[in-house]
Parts: sequence; structure tokens; C-alpha cells
Amino acid sequence: MGKHLLRRLILLVPVLFIVSLLISSLIYFSPGDPVRVMLGLRANEEAVANIRAELGLDRPYYIRYLNWLKNTVQGNLGRSLQRNEPVLDLILEHLPATLELTVFAVVVAVLFAIPAGVISATRANTWIDNLISLGSLFWISMPGFWVAMIAVLLLSLHFGLLPISGRGGPVWTVEGLRYLLLPGLILGIRQVAIISRLVRAGMLETLGEDYIQTARSKGLAESIVVYRHALRNAMIPTVTIFGLQIPEMLSLSVIIETVFAWPGMGRMLVDAVLKRDYTLVQGTVLLYALIVVIVNLVVDLLYAYIDPRIRRQ
Repeated sequence: MGKHLLRRLILLVPVLFIVSLLISSLIYFSPGDPVRVMLGLRANEEAVANIRAELGLDRPYYIRYLNWLKNTVQGNLGRSLQRNEPVLDLILEHLPATLELTVFAVVVAVLFAIPAGVISATRANTWIDNLISLGSLFWISMPGFWVAMIAVLLLSLHFGLLPISGRGGPVWTVEGLRYLLLPGLILGIRQVAIISRLVRAGMLETLGEDYIQTARSKGLAESIVVYRHALRNAMIPTVTIFGLQIPEMLSLSVIIETVFAWPGMGRMLVDAVLKRDYTLVQGTVLLYALIVVIVNLVVDLLYAYIDPRIRRQ
């Protein structure tokens, strides 16, 4: 296990390097000039040239990338072109809000998806299974931004049940939970629809295995057979897909944070892209990539916990 973990940690380095190279290339060849955004379209050409030289934007691409990479390895992500603040400080300022939103959505997905999938599998082809399947299909088919806007119109503007935008404070306070509830549920409910279908499929396959019939023949309670034996063996493919859903949740969180004016990294990233704040975009995307590879590493370790055969290997 230790060698496997070390090997996976070493593999993080080339993955992050490739991500940084790709995002730097996309930024360099994308249209737009951050200095023009900063000074305006009518700015003097001499002033534009001076600012570009001061920020190092007049240097060749490979020199700019190598300088950024060297500083990043040392823990310095540079300074925001538009805000003139350290990129790392801006990321650390907005990271807690994004983690709060994402973790809440993950909790919602786990608490609702697994029971829904188990109930659907144990009552296959009944009206309960059909109802859960219909609800899952509906939420999978709906675009995230459309659901967010409809939720704002109905629950915030029409009924006034929940705040329309912003962050109310720490999640453990009543006000903070009220502001988190709507964007967190919208972000998590799509994952509930996807994961519940995977749990159902895995459970249906597992419940037909011989060892499940043996457990029942021994007189074990049905709840023990379903949750201790069947569910645990059905969770491996589910955990795999759940790990792959994390990047989708992060990308959807960008939309959710923008719609609800949630002060997280997603909203900051959209603002940085619109203002051509290249250093802030690079640092933010690199952190997103780091979160994704760490989550996938955790998923690999969960395999060993769920299945003892993998742990022995």
C-alpha cells in the first residue's frame, strides 16, 4: 500500500506539469490583451507598451512560462494583473467558499443517492423504482444553469423562502446554512440522479450472486444481506464514477457560483477570464487540477478499504 501511494504521488508531478503547460498555451494564444482591459481601449500606445514591459507580457511565450513555472515550484503563483495582489492570497481567500459548497453537495449526493439506489434495486420494476428512475432522468436531463435560474425565480423571488445570492457566513450558523442551501442542493442533486442509477445497477447485479443467496439461506436478516454484503460489493464501480464526477461538480460550481454570486473560486475564475487576468487564471486552474488528482488518489485508496482483495494485492 505504501509503495502504491508513493507511486501515485510521484505521478502527480507530470500530470500537474501537463495541465500547467496546456493552460499556459491556451492563455497565450487566446485573443485579448489584459493591458487594454486595464487601461481601456483609448489608452496611449506608449503607456500600453510600458505596462506590458513592466508585467513581462512582451517576453516570448517560453520565457514567460518557464519563469512562472520556476516561481510556482517555489510556492509563488505570481500577482494578479488586474488586482495587483498575490494570486495565492486571492485563491486562499475564495477557496473556503468553494470547498464549503462542494462538500455540502457531496454530502447531499451521498445521503440521498445511496438509499435511493438501494431502494430502487430492492424494489425493482415497482412503482417506487419507476418514480425514482423518472426523477433521476429528469435531473440528469436538465442543464445546471437552467435549474439554478428556475430555483432562484421560484424559491427566492416568488416565494421568498431562501436568499437570492451571496454567502451568509459560516455553514454552522443558521444564516450561513440558509444561503448555502439552495446552491448546494442544486449542485448536489444532479449527482444524486447519476449515482443512484449506478448504485441500482450495481445492486441488481450483486443481488443475483451466489454468495447473496448463501447469506439468505443462512437466515441472515435482509437488511444485513443488502447493506453489509450486497451494497459493499456494489460500491466499487460507484466509487469510481463518483471520483470521476468531482471534475463535473467543480465545473458546474463555476456556473452555480456565478448565478448565485457565491464568493468562491469559480466566480473569481470567470471574472479573471473576462478581464484577461492570466496569472490568476493559471493559478486557479492549477489548483482545480490538484484537487481533482487528489480526489482520484483518495478514490484509489478507498478501493482497498471496500474490497480486501485489492488491499492484499
